[in-house]
Amino acid sequence: MFWLHQTPLNGLVKRQTRHLQAAWGRKEVSKCVFRGFSTETSSLLSDKNLFRTDGYINGKWIREGKETYDVLNPGNGDLLAQVPNLGTKETFEAINAAANSFVTWKQTTAKERSIILKDIARLHVENADDLAKIITLEAGKPLAEAKGEVLYGASYFEWFAEEAKRQYGDVIPDPVSSRRTIVTKNPVGVCALITPWNFPNAMIARKAAAALAAGCTMVIKPASDTPISALAIAELGERAGLPPGVLNVIPSGLDKTPEVGNTMLESEIVRKLSFTGSTRVGKMLMKKSAETCKKVSMELGGNAPFIVFDDADIDAAAEGAVAAKFRNAGQTCVCANRIYVQRSVYNEFATKFAAKVKALKTGYGFENVTIGPLINEMAIEKTQAHVDDAVSKGAEVLAGGSRIDSEGHYFEPTVLGNTTDSMIIAKEETFGPVAPIFQFDTEEEVIARANAVEVGLASYFYANDVGRIFRVTEGLEYGMVGVNTGIISAESAPFGGIKESGLGREGSKYGLDDYTELKYMALNLP
Repeated sequence: MFWLHQTPLNGLVKRQTRHLQAAWGRKEVSKCVFRGFSTETSSLLSDKNLFRTDGYINGKWIREGKETYDVLNPGNGDLLAQVPNLGTKETFEAINAAANSFVTWKQTTAKERSIILKDIARLHVENADDLAKIITLEAGKPLAEAKGEVLYGASYFEWFAEEAKRQYGDVIPDPVSSRRTIVTKNPVGVCALITPWNFPNAMIARKAAAALAAGCTMVIKPASDTPISALAIAELGERAGLPPGVLNVIPSGLDKTPEVGNTMLESEIVRKLSFTGSTRVGKMLMKKSAETCKKVSMELGGNAPFIVFDDADIDAAAEGAVAAKFRNAGQTCVCANRIYVQRSVYNEFATKFAAKVKALKTGYGFENVTIGPLINEMAIEKTQAHVDDAVSKGAEVLAGGSRIDSEGHYFEPTVLGNTTDSMIIAKEETFGPVAPIFQFDTEEEVIARANAVEVGLASYFYANDVGRIFRVTEGLEYGMVGVNTGIISAESAPFGGIKESGLGREGSKYGLDDYTELKYMALNLP
C-alpha cells in the first residue's frame, strides 16, 4: 500500500472529513490531528481514552520523541492515526519489563488471575460499541460484524478466567515404594505474541487470555495495519488491574516490523512465541525460534474446502457457504476457499448460492452493509488476479467479478462456476470475497481433492447420511471440520490445524497447554 502513503496528508484529512460527514450526518468536523489521532475520529467513541495511539511498555504510554507511521482507514484510504514506529530499543525494554513482572505475576494465585481476566471480559462487553468502531475504522469490518468480534474476544477472557483455576497436575504411582512423583503445570515465562490484522481484537484475546491465565507475561506485536485495537486491550487490562509489565504492546510500521520480530526471536528471555499469519512467515519464525529452543504455537494459512453432497439440504448448504466464505470479505484463515458440489446438485446449489451472494451489500463499515473493504491494494490485486486467471481458463462468472470503483479497497462478492483444479484459485488461498465452485462425482474423489494441499486448518461439508458424515470427517486431513454448519469457532473448542497450517491449539481446555511446562518432583519419604 505504498501509494497510499504518498497521498498528501491534507488530501487524506479532507476525504476523511467528507466521509464522516456523510456517514454520521455531521455538518462540521475538525480536521485537526492531535496526539496521533484525528479529533473527528475520537468523537465517534463514547470513551475517547480507548482510542490509544501510543506504545505501551511497563504500564506507561510511550510516544514522546518517537517517529510515527500512518494507520489508514481501508474503507476510504484516509488517515486514521499516527502511531509510534517502535523498534529494537523499545522491544528490548518491553521484554525486560515482561521478565521483571513475571517474577511476581507467576506467584499470583489462579483465583487472583481469574478475577482480573473476568474484569477484562466485562470491560470488553461494556465497551463493545466503542471497540467495534475501532475495528471498523482500522480493519474495515461492517460494524455489526466488528461488534461480534469484540464479544468473541471477550468470551476468551471469560473462558480462561475459569480455566485458570483448573490447571490440574498429577500424582503418578512411583516404582519405588518410598518415593512419590508429583507433576505440576508451570507458566512458560515471557511470551511474544504476533497477531494479524483480520481479527485485531480476537486474535490477541485468544493468545493473551490463555497466557495470562497460565501466569505468563507478554510482549504483543500487533499487525502494522491494526495497532489501535491492541492498544485498546492494553487500556482495558490496565483498568482491570494488570500490573505494569505484564502486558506490553509494540506497534511498528512495516519498515520496523522485521527488527521487532528479530529482537523477540533472538532474545533468550522470551521463552514462547505464538504467531498467527501466513505459512511462509510462520516457517521463517519457527526456524529462528529454534536457535533458542522457544516453545512455539503457529496458526498458519488455510485453504478450506466446502463440500456439498447430493443428500444435503441444498438451501442450508447455500446459506452455510455464504457464512463460511464471505465473513470479513473472505479475509479469514477459515474461509471456504474451494466449494465442491456433487454433480447431480450442482445447478441447484450454484443458482441458489449465487442469488444469495448477489443480495450481499458491500460498502463502508459504518453503513448498513454485510461486506466491507479488503485491507489494502495488494489484497485487491491478488483477488482480481485469481478471478482473471480462472476466467481465462474457462470459469463462468455467476456473480460479481471485479473491483468496485470507490475511494476504498472494495471488491464485488464473486461466484465463479465451472472452475477446475488447473486454476490458481484451486491451489492458493485467495483471502478475498471470491467463491469458486467445483464439481465432483464420488465421495472418495472429493476427499482426495480436498486433501491435495499442503495445509489443513478448517474444512466444511453438508450431508445427511450418518455413515457418510463419519467417513468424510475421518477422511479429511484438517484440524477442524464443520458438518452442516458454516461457523465453527467458539472459545470452548480447540482452534488449530495440522500439516502446514501450524502447531498447537487456541481456546478450549487444551489452550493453556501451549503456555505451560510440565515439572515433576520426585519426593523421597524420610
